[in-house]
Amino acid sequence: MNTHITLLAGMLLATATGSVASEAVILLHGLCRTDRSMTRMASALEAAGYFVLNVNYPSRTSALQDLAETVIPNALAHSAVTDASKVHFVTHSLGGILVRQYLKSNSIEHLGRVVMLGPPNQGSEVVDKLGDLALFEAIHGPSGKQLGTAADSIPNQLGAVNFELGIIAGDRSINWINSFTMIAGPDDGKVSVRRTKVTGMADHIVIHATHPYLIRNKQAIRETIHFLGTGRFHQRKEQQ
Repeated sequence: MNTHITLLAGMLLATATGSVASEAVILLHGLCRTDRSMTRMASALEAAGYFVLNVNYPSRTSALQDLAETVIPNALAHSAVTDASKVHFVTHSLGGILVRQYLKSNSIEHLGRVVMLGPPNQGSEVVDKLGDLALFEAIHGPSGKQLGTAADSIPNQLGAVNFELGIIAGDRSINWINSFTMIAGPDDGKVSVRRTKVTGMADHIVIHATHPYLIRNKQAIRETIHFLGTGRFHQRKEQQ
């Protein structure tokens, strides 16, 4: 059964695909992207037996706090999500910060596990360098400007997580300008590996993938499904 939800005028745009299962997964894409970037992940999760709600939200139109308080409640209100025995989240980039922002002051009944791919949990140096440029704000919107590494940035004000979280970072970059002039250490072209981490996380792995393609990477998808089922990643090697 396919379900389609559309709330226009800057509100939540979402598409849910697949049949209702006992556990639901809400997908939240990253900044300047759409639900189409998550379709490969959605298909794999459906094949694994989950009900999947692939959310398409206007990431460039509002401040991060406003997005979190609009997008996530609307997703949670979907009937298949409210009926689920567990509600998991799989996020890319900004999507992970929306979950942290929402859970800082809200609780979710039957919250399961969360997997974040390439999250700027401690911000991104790219925003530090370029965030004040008019062109940057025109492209990335107000939420993009909030993702810097300063102590008063939104990601760094959210504190430790108190939910079961697995993080997948990338260490491959094809954006040489960002990687060599702005970001220190291994990175995915947007976020350094070390800045994907957050206190309280249950597990963290590094995959050789760039920021935009982490969510389409076959290994990342396999590891995501493994974490949702077990609370740990399958890959066991010393991480950076």
